[in-house]
Amino acid sequence: MFCITLKSTDPFFNLAIEEVLFKNSTEEYLILGINSPSLIIGKHQSAHREINTRFIIENKIPVIRRISGGGAVFHDMGNLNFSFIRQSEPGRQVDFRKYTQPVIDFLISLDVEARFEGKNDLKVNGLKISGNAEHVQHNRVLHHGTLLYSTFLDQLRNSLRKDTSCYMTRAVESNPSSVTNLNRKIKGFKDIYEFRSAMMDYFMKYFHTTDIYEIPAHLTRDAMSLADSKYRSWEWNWAYGPEYVFVKEFGFSGKQIFCRLSVKDGIIHDCLIEGSSKLSSTSGKLIGARHMVDDLREVFRKEDIDISEEEIFNFF
Repeated sequence: MFCITLKSTDPFFNLAIEEVLFKNSTEEYLILGINSPSLIIGKHQSAHREINTRFIIENKIPVIRRISGGGAVFHDMGNLNFSFIRQSEPGRQVDFRKYTQPVIDFLISLDVEARFEGKNDLKVNGLKISGNAEHVQHNRVLHHGTLLYSTFLDQLRNSLRKDTSCYMTRAVESNPSSVTNLNRKIKGFKDIYEFRSAMMDYFMKYFHTTDIYEIPAHLTRDAMSLADSKYRSWEWNWAYGPEYVFVKEFGFSGKQIFCRLSVKDGIIHDCLIEGSSKLSSTSGKLIGARHMVDDLREVFRKEDIDISEEEIFNFF
């Protein structure tokens, strides 16, 4: 197994290099990385349903879709990401306990009694410290997870949508849990980087390897290209995923508005707005627009409808 400590904190590149190593190699890898603030959603999720759209937009937090399933997770410089890319026997590819056990053993070595609970979580005293997801292609497995070490938990909570009832879709739904940071449980590390170094040292002994892997230049170039063509694209991050219907009632200019948007591939295909003749007359103009804040704002501007910075988020 080759061990990699990612130098990059760019979540677009870091997700891309995982995919490159997963799909373009037969080697096995352990990867530890840290990402700048970002909201990472599962492959089969509807982005707006999972995120607090207003908070994400106003705080310029990128939303990025990964190739594995599961729910939405918040990353920042206090979150340690671990990934295993391994070969597996047919019929035994999906095994969350197998890939989280080394992490549990590492935490136990630090006197932290972590447990595997539910479908894919690690918890300490009932509080979540790690979410995990997997992607399988033939006999090759990508398992990646998070470890909350010193994450800004208020930002984590504010980034995720609390009430998803206005979205009707067959998309995968996140499973919110109460969370905690490991730095409240573990002493002796100056910061997350010392914690990551200790984890890598433990894993190298655990897997009986001394192989520190420097990613070759050609794979780095491939990952940079993939990051630009896929992981930074609206088509992958926002338009991909199951269709959905957005239904909401809200106040506007002293009137009660009913809004229903049908969205497929990120594009509004049907729109009904009732309660205001001015907004109702704009319904047809929204058809064909992307269900994105700037796109809707531009349609309303062209129709000479004054929508405030706060009011535009009624449509999300």
